[in-house]
Amino acid sequence: MNSIRIHPSDNVAVALEPVGKGTVLTFGDISVTALEDIPQGHKVALSDIREGENVIKYGFAIGHALCGIPAGTWVHTHNTATNLSGEVEYSYHPTHPVIESVEPETFRGYLRDDGRAAIRNELWIIPTVGCVNDIAKKLVSDNQDLVKGSVDGLYTFTHPFGCSQTGADHAQTRKLLASLVRHPNAGGVLVLSVGCENLTHEQFLEELGDYNPERVKFLTCQDVDDEFRAARPLLEELSAYAQKFTRCDIPVSELVVGMKCGGSDGLSGITANPTVGRFSDMLIARGGSTVLTEVPEMFGAEGFLMDRCADEEVFHKAERMLNGFKDYFIRHGEVVYDNPSPGNKQGGITTLEDKSCGCVQKGGSAPIADVIGYAEPVVRKGLNMLYGPGNDLVSATAMTASGAHLILFTTGRGTPFSAPAPTLKIATNNRLAQKKSGWIDFNAGSITQGESIDDAARRLYSLVLEVAGGRKTKAEENGFREISIFKDGVVL
Repeated sequence: MNSIRIHPSDNVAVALEPVGKGTVLTFGDISVTALEDIPQGHKVALSDIREGENVIKYGFAIGHALCGIPAGTWVHTHNTATNLSGEVEYSYHPTHPVIESVEPETFRGYLRDDGRAAIRNELWIIPTVGCVNDIAKKLVSDNQDLVKGSVDGLYTFTHPFGCSQTGADHAQTRKLLASLVRHPNAGGVLVLSVGCENLTHEQFLEELGDYNPERVKFLTCQDVDDEFRAARPLLEELSAYAQKFTRCDIPVSELVVGMKCGGSDGLSGITANPTVGRFSDMLIARGGSTVLTEVPEMFGAEGFLMDRCADEEVFHKAERMLNGFKDYFIRHGEVVYDNPSPGNKQGGITTLEDKSCGCVQKGGSAPIADVIGYAEPVVRKGLNMLYGPGNDLVSATAMTASGAHLILFTTGRGTPFSAPAPTLKIATNNRLAQKKSGWIDFNAGSITQGESIDDAARRLYSLVLEVAGGRKTKAEENGFREISIFKDGVVL
């Protein structure tokens, strides 16, 4: 199979492998000869498309023809443009999708004192300000001997913020960092400050709320003569506390899994993203939760999502989130709908609608249980939509802060980064999986060779349980993990 027509109403097909000029493509009663070479992941017209006529993929309009496009022609940015503009007034026509319940399996995780599940038992050093980043990194380097017993690792997540910020940005940094401190994968946390930053200790305590002093310790570097000597006993206490936790059987209904794509290509919406969507439905059927973000990459694909909102309250929250993000673009004088990156375009993604319709495949078919704000926790079981941008590091950090135990990250181009939560990389195509085996954990490119999406999803589900039970992702093996905080304001 060298190409696929995703939906019966599509007037384009997608090349699953490079298609040479003169190749005959057949889809039922439709047969077309390629008039030019079609790169892998790119689109070919299945019929003549008139100037101004919609280009249909996934059963949705992904843009319109800028000129007449004869059947067999390569369809891309040179002859297709977006249909999107401005805010949209959405109307709610609930479809009430049903996911049949399944008895949950178990995974080998950690059960915290407050009853929450975890898949890692790590020590984290959280800097409240960028000034102490290098101190935090040296503390990690100098105290690796405390990684013992059931402690899985000692890490820090550096960033440039926490001072010289005002208003919403200052509040956002504070909220994000406090959410990370609360993350269950951290068996013990040292909050590291310098002492004169405008994210004060008192502010941070207020944001954090109730906490277990055995699990969370604080050190302000300006208050002590030697911060390295002062930190050691605190880290020893945290290590001793974390070592009391050991792996036990926990129902998968306690898992929260983030879903993200980056470095996408034309196969993302055909192989890896639908596989993640099917996985999401499988986990939700067992009582678990998934998180879908990248709000700009929902623009143009709202038809896949909005009518699946569980009720009108959730629908209106989704409506506010979508149009609110458009307002964010407009406030900054940016074009709302010019989103696909150069790499996306090279991989075959033409317009934002094209990207979005592929992106939201990760959401499967389950009802949308809730819409949550940046760094807000998942509180409702099921599929959650999270306010966040498309940027890989920012949105993966936001999903971690909302409580995702691990993140499924699909990619057609490849990317090595990881969030603080284990980040499992899923290739959309065989070439990437083979070329970047040091980055990729799972190959969904097998779907282009005949594996069903259901079978791929079952393989992915099994791998997720292994990772939840302690198997390291490739990014973890490489020591990759970092954060990036969403910023939208003045630096003093």
